Amino acid sequence: GQGEIMKDQIMESLSEIEKSENVTVLYACESGSRAWGFASADSDYDVRFIYLHPPSWYLSVNLESRRDVIERPIEDLLDISGWDLRKALKLFRKSNPPLLEWLGSPIVYREELMTASRLRKLSESYYSPSASGYHYLHMAKKNYREYLKGDIVWRKKYFYVLRPLLAIKWLEAGYGVVPTEFETLLKKLVPPGGLRDAIAQLINEKAEGGELDRGPRVPEISDFIITELDRLAETKFAKRPKVPPVGPLNELFRLELKEVYG
Repeated sequence: GQGEIMKDQIMESLSEIEKSENVTVLYACESGSRAWGFASADSDYDVRFIYLHPPSWYLSVNLESRRDVIERPIEDLLDISGWDLRKALKLFRKSNPPLLEWLGSPIVYREELMTASRLRKLSESYYSPSASGYHYLHMAKKNYREYLKGDIVWRKKYFYVLRPLLAIKWLEAGYGVVPTEFETLLKKLVPPGGLRDAIAQLINEKAEGGELDRGPRVPEISDFIITELDRLAETKFAKRPKVPPVGPLNELFRLELKEVYG
């Protein structure tokens, strides 16, 4: 089926990138609606990867001015881009939520090396609920403002407000790193009943091929969103006492270089 064809195309793209950019892809996964679990058949494949250059690339006078991302133009349904490991580790130290979502993705395309599992082990000690909280709150507000105000809404965008709002509830409950899959958030945080049923129905519609265009607001979901955004209006998320140490990340970086390039 289409999924298999796309998977082959993704694997080919990763190999092509390794050859043409002279890098090694350490980890590659799905990062968007497919990873979250509310994709429709014609959703993009949002592939994200972490890669490593040979050591000489880093041992260079002009390292700071070298580009540390690789992006390819979106083609067919494939949106593929990646971060250099050094960039990824800098962002990991700041508890970058998208990176943590990549590491938690249920759809992994490439993971021969230990990079991702080493990062997952470190994530508890580098995790900042406040960095994540502000990221998710900003995302929820922005998507609500742009797509869900009024009586006729972009129904597909409900997920892009529900997911960050549930992520915040997860953080407030002290459960740790937010899981990538929406279903996990839903089961743990939304009791059975009207709201859960309304969300489940929307997920089914989308899975069955509806891209969920404009339509009348869904009262249960809209009311929940408005209540939560009001509740969070003045929220201040607790800051980490200090930035976690860079030492273990330097060690991990050197270890990966050694493992890949000897």
